[in-house]
Amino acid sequence: MELITEQLRAFPIMALFLCLGLGYGVGKFRVGKFELGGIAGTLLVAVFIGQIGGINLSTDVQNVFFSLFIFMVGYNGGPQFFAALNRTALTKLLAAFMMTLWGLFFVIVVARLAGLDKGLAAGLAAGGLTQSAIIGTAGNAIDLLGLAADEAEKLKTNIAVGYSVTYIFGSIGPILAVSVIPIIMRVDLRQEAINLAQKLSGGGRKLEEGEFLPMNRFDARAYQVNADATIAGKTVKDIESGYDGDLIVERLLHDGAPVDPTPETVVNAGDVVVVSGLVATLTQFERSASGEVGEYPPELTVVEERRNVVVTNRKLTGKTLAELSEALTADQRRGVHISKITRMGHDVPVLHNTEIHAGDEVSIVGHKDDLNRVAKVAGYVPPSASVTNFIALGIGVAIGFLIGEISFVIAGTKVALGSGLGCLVTGLIIGYMRIRRPKIGGINRGAANFLQSFGLAVFVGVVGLNAGKPALEAIQEYGITLLLLGVVVTLMPMIVQFPINYFALRIKNPIEACAVVTGSRSGNPGFATLLEKAGNSTPTPAFTMTYAVANIFLTLWGPLVVAFVP
Repeated sequence: MELITEQLRAFPIMALFLCLGLGYGVGKFRVGKFELGGIAGTLLVAVFIGQIGGINLSTDVQNVFFSLFIFMVGYNGGPQFFAALNRTALTKLLAAFMMTLWGLFFVIVVARLAGLDKGLAAGLAAGGLTQSAIIGTAGNAIDLLGLAADEAEKLKTNIAVGYSVTYIFGSIGPILAVSVIPIIMRVDLRQEAINLAQKLSGGGRKLEEGEFLPMNRFDARAYQVNADATIAGKTVKDIESGYDGDLIVERLLHDGAPVDPTPETVVNAGDVVVVSGLVATLTQFERSASGEVGEYPPELTVVEERRNVVVTNRKLTGKTLAELSEALTADQRRGVHISKITRMGHDVPVLHNTEIHAGDEVSIVGHKDDLNRVAKVAGYVPPSASVTNFIALGIGVAIGFLIGEISFVIAGTKVALGSGLGCLVTGLIIGYMRIRRPKIGGINRGAANFLQSFGLAVFVGVVGLNAGKPALEAIQEYGITLLLLGVVVTLMPMIVQFPINYFALRIKNPIEACAVVTGSRSGNPGFATLLEKAGNSTPTPAFTMTYAVANIFLTLWGPLVVAFVP
């Protein structure tokens, strides 16, 4: 045992990665529907290993990885954050902002009443409101208070203590809300989700790992054309025009030989025709042919492409799919079909009333030339896995540090923005500019998500290891008090804000009401529970919108907690 502890003291980086591995392992344990998560698991393991003592990592490591994390929070959330700033989304935007404001209010009130110091109060906010970024922004604010090194270190240790004690119930709170709100409203969430999906003309159950949908929106099929078929003797152009661009004649088999059709090609009796389009359209087309062909030669094989496009065109954003279909001509829509929409990493149902937002990643299917045409109009193809704009990343983080030097006085306390908030601001701006100017700031989605997750994991690992034995002593002293205060901070904002959402902001649909509550609380576990109860993806649009807003403002509250708590 002594050999292991000596190795950990001698190689603190090894201890850090051990915390990451074990922490994410601990985070996977489930109790019912609750899962601790890798970040909280890493912090708990780091605090535990930190009891060895003498494992010290440079705060520079902590600052660098937190800066990367918070920059990516802004970068990933920027498009959706600014997309929420429109009239149609105003009520949900206001609901999210007010929820974060209530969170700040209750943190400050209970912290002052209980006599908590700035560090414990910030940890209470980070855990009770489940916003890990507060650990960093509040820590930066403490560094800039001009305190003695020992005192500042104690306060930052207390942030980790407050977070670790209150985070678990902070995550459970939104799960409880999703269970209690339907009881209060006397509704069946599953039925409400079905009703909302029908209202939006679609919706489907969220898939578990390993599941897939064997039925697709888009398909290609081969049909026999007999003499009595209504399409016999018609040109390809005439056939396609009858379906307003939603169906394409891909290939013909004429006298046993494959033919690549042109608009003027005539479909004759005895031919086999291959068409592609929406399944609903193919069902209509079948009545015009003479029956589907189950077996066909390789010569009739049709190859299509699937491509992701990030929407940036202002003429398209803010419109529903039905409105876009009416606004675009058949020639503009010809040969291209939407198979999937992803918003902030969450799948959005592809329905007639689904609204397209700036930054949505839309998966389209069709021929290469058709996809190129549509991609050029809609936005841009995101960079491949091997492409990241390090110019935007490097300059963005550097400018973030400069912005962090800006300071002002609140409640008699000098407060600087700090590098965390500075990098958040530059991340938001570059993320937004990426949508408006695609060549600026392109960072692969996978790389951005990795930097965000890894940056935060390393940051909390360093915080936990550096906290060491004082963290355990603080937990023993304040544990029960912090736990009870955390319950108040977690529940009260939701209890106060939900009636405001319902009666004042008129958010009365139960699915949207629950989605707004979980999103406004940055409640990923609560959202997962909501998706399970709903059985489809109808909660996603309201959640992603409010989640983006809450992420930004909760992060901003870190320095304010430090300023307003004595």
